[in-house]
Amino acid sequence: MKLNKTLVIVTHPDIENSVVNKRWAEEAHRNLDFVTVHSIYDRYPDMKIDVGAEQKLLLNYDVIVFQFPLYWFSTPPLLKMWFDEVLTQEFSYGRQENERNLSGKRIGIAVSAGIKEIDFTKDGRYEGTLTDYLRPLISTMDYISAKPLPVFAYYGVEFGISNDDLESSVEQYLQFLKHSAVA
Repeated sequence: MKLNKTLVIVTHPDIENSVVNKRWAEEAHRNLDFVTVHSIYDRYPDMKIDVGAEQKLLLNYDVIVFQFPLYWFSTPPLLKMWFDEVLTQEFSYGRQENERNLSGKRIGIAVSAGIKEIDFTKDGRYEGTLTDYLRPLISTMDYISAKPLPVFAYYGVEFGISNDDLESSVEQYLQFLKHSAVA
């Protein structure tokens, strides 16, 4: 089975103290040779993004996964900035076909959420699903003519996570990456 090159863009402002995102990134790097893990908070601690380098990096991968903890029902600030600066008209959504460099690439989201999954239902605390809250990212993928992958999510982090649950989430995440990369 051929697996496509996959870029995991990790966006966690405090990855060293992370439980879930740190393990996901470490295990993907350690166990999946078709995956490159790119931590943008580590790469850009000054929040000054090298747009050309990021665009060049994106061109080298067939599958791109944005991995992050949900922050106030959105992305961490550097990821929003990354989208604003890297996904320029000339690069990702121009009028000319050659300006749509991400067209056809498979792009996914892997997110850890502090609240429980039930909170993202009609019977829960909030009125929308996690996918509803991630709609701007999903719409961005559509706008740049990428092929969206299903959202991978782990819920309830703020309530604590057992070692068994953490290991289960790692295995599920690695399977998500493998499935996303199948040619």
